[in-house]
Amino acid sequence: MTNAEKITAFRTIVVKEFLRFMRIWVQTILPPVITTALYFIIFGNLIGAQIGDMEGFRYMDYIVPGLIMMAVITNSYGNVVSSFYGSKFQRNVEEMLVSPMPNYIILCGYVSGGVARGIIVGIAVTVVSMFFSDLQFYNVWVILSVFILTAILFSLAGFINAVYANSFDDISIVPTFILTPLTYLGGIFYSISLLPEFWQKASLANPILYMVNAFRYGFLGITDINLAVSYVIIFVFIFVLYFYSLRLLNKGQGIRT
Repeated sequence: MTNAEKITAFRTIVVKEFLRFMRIWVQTILPPVITTALYFIIFGNLIGAQIGDMEGFRYMDYIVPGLIMMAVITNSYGNVVSSFYGSKFQRNVEEMLVSPMPNYIILCGYVSGGVARGIIVGIAVTVVSMFFSDLQFYNVWVILSVFILTAILFSLAGFINAVYANSFDDISIVPTFILTPLTYLGGIFYSISLLPEFWQKASLANPILYMVNAFRYGFLGITDINLAVSYVIIFVFIFVLYFYSLRLLNKGQGIRT
């Protein structure tokens, strides 16, 4: 397969994924925007007024980066897990696997679709947050890099979930019982410096904590975690998940019978 053909195959998958979630934008783009707006109203205006400042910033301003990151995480993950499992269910993946198209093109195509949805939802949520908060941009490059890297990481995680899923119920188990708890305990609504020492150390085992704090640094210039450590954690997870996903695809795990 020539490079031009690989590019065409990759572009085809990405365009298909993009059109898939944009055709149903009322289900894929609008709900997270409304949900985040409710978080701003409830946690920011109502509860935040009682909490006061957090790390020298208004509570509303403090939680904005975490809420944006939460939207990126859930939507990049959800897009890939639902799309790839749907392709498995309809037996479309088998057609791609028997084609000359390399498996890494298939993987990158689906991941790019998840990243696209994560970015679009993240931008939409960011725009909404401007109506509730005086949004600051301390380091734009950190914001953009963490934004994209996190979307890639959770798109890969969604792909692995889809590979192992045997029913539509299976694609909701990980988001419900693992992803959601880790997200809420990832420092979105609080600084881990407020926790007892034991729980501070326990929180360090949560990878989402590093992403949220790096992203918050990009906006506010503050973080509970060393920025370099956060980037190392993110890159390690991307590296491991990418090659594990590619290995599953090469084996035909959950696809070939």
